Amino acid sequence: MGTTLAQAALQIAATQIYVQEVPKGSNAGPQVEKYLKSVGLGKGYSWCEAFVYWCVNEAARNLGLVNPLVKTGGVLNQYNTCTLRKLPNRSNAVKPGDIFIMDFGGGNGHTGFVESVGSGVITTIEGNTNNDGSREGYEVCKRTRPLSAIKGFIQLN
Repeated sequence: MGTTLAQAALQIAATQIYVQEVPKGSNAGPQVEKYLKSVGLGKGYSWCEAFVYWCVNEAARNLGLVNPLVKTGGVLNQYNTCTLRKLPNRSNAVKPGDIFIMDFGGGNGHTGFVESVGSGVITTIEGNTNNDGSREGYEVCKRTRPLSAIKGFIQLN
């Protein structure tokens, strides 16, 4: 059985762990600007959704597929407009490679990939965060998040 788009995107995301903004706090830097460019944005914008889109786009290209995500830097825009299957925050169908969505109100969100699922928590790989838990951080890193903090999930396959 071949690699799925979700597995391939998660593998690409894992290669980006420790990528940081240059300088920290700038929403810029060579790799961050690649993520942003993938959704048509320049440096200076929040980039968690751009990171997700870039990873999925790279995976889709490698597999000879079309990226099924909406080309946007907006987390909630992605969640509200993409046509992929969505799951509620407490679904037992969440799996590695799914995309988690957080909603902080006022149009502010955060996103990344599910790496693994535990009892009431997910381990993630996400961009524009840091080990302190910020959704406006400066790097790609692994995090553990409670399912209760998640709005929902997008399944790539």
